[in-house]
Amino acid sequence: MNHLQELICITCPKGCVSKVGEEGGHIKIEGRICKKGQAYIKQEFIEPKRILTSTVAVESGSIKRLPVRTREAIPKELLFRVMGAISAVRIKPPIKIGEIILADVSGTGVDVVATDDL
Repeated sequence: MNHLQELICITCPKGCVSKVGEEGGHIKIEGRICKKGQAYIKQEFIEPKRILTSTVAVESGSIKRLPVRTREAIPKELLFRVMGAISAVRIKPPIKIGEIILADVSGTGVDVVATDDL
């Protein structure tokens, strides 16, 4: 393999360490790692993704901020763009847990949803 990158799997508490690289157009993973871990390491090597959690401003009521999260993981490189979009949102009660606060945030195809009732 040309360039080896060391990654730690976070799919379970074990935190298995592996080395991953590309060889002949294929992703090669070295180290003792389970199937779930292999999928995670491969995804992390190709295109890291994260679930983004944040809060949005509430315009009225006793609560000033409502916790939200992306429904699915988004590319890590888009986190700051998505945070910018989330920071511009102002909501009014009532809001139910799971309700879409921001649809297709920044063109990712992923919705931002409420994680609490308001």
